[in-house]
Amino acid sequence: MTLYSVIFYVVAAVIVGATASAITRRNPIHAVVYLVVSFLGSGVLFFLLGAPFLAALQIIIYAGAIMVLFLFVVMMFRIEKIEPLGYPFRQWGPALLCGVLFFSVLTLVAFRDPGGRAALEMAMVSPGDFGRFVFERYWLAIEMISLLLFLGLLAAIHLGKVKRETRNPEED
Repeated sequence: MTLYSVIFYVVAAVIVGATASAITRRNPIHAVVYLVVSFLGSGVLFFLLGAPFLAALQIIIYAGAIMVLFLFVVMMFRIEKIEPLGYPFRQWGPALLCGVLFFSVLTLVAFRDPGGRAALEMAMVSPGDFGRFVFERYWLAIEMISLLLFLGLLAAIHLGKVKRETRNPEED
């Protein structure tokens, strides 16, 4: 086993653990921090796989910008009441069905070619070519996504203001 393999498996375990922790946390701020760790690990995996530009994009855009936006939105809501632990039993059935389907497809894919004989083609693209490709072909989708993120931030600010205005001033 090479050093890259050891680093890959350690980072993959950190990503799985951080993502599982993000899903199971009741405190939304802790969930966002665990998700940042997961995104940072994904950036490390991109770097190990020979895609440093995608690693930089993953860290700058997801772990940096979007998760900071989520953190600000979560902190604006001031969630004080923590719901009781556990989920309703009506949600367990679909969750178990999705889990069984996922693991059966994962097992099928993993054991279909256990030796890893299927070779992947290497593609090298410079960041300039990638930027031209994205902004020449998909500029409208990028603008729509940025508009949706902006509208989500405005909605969160509006909901936060409405909640503060309806509160009793003696509570502060």
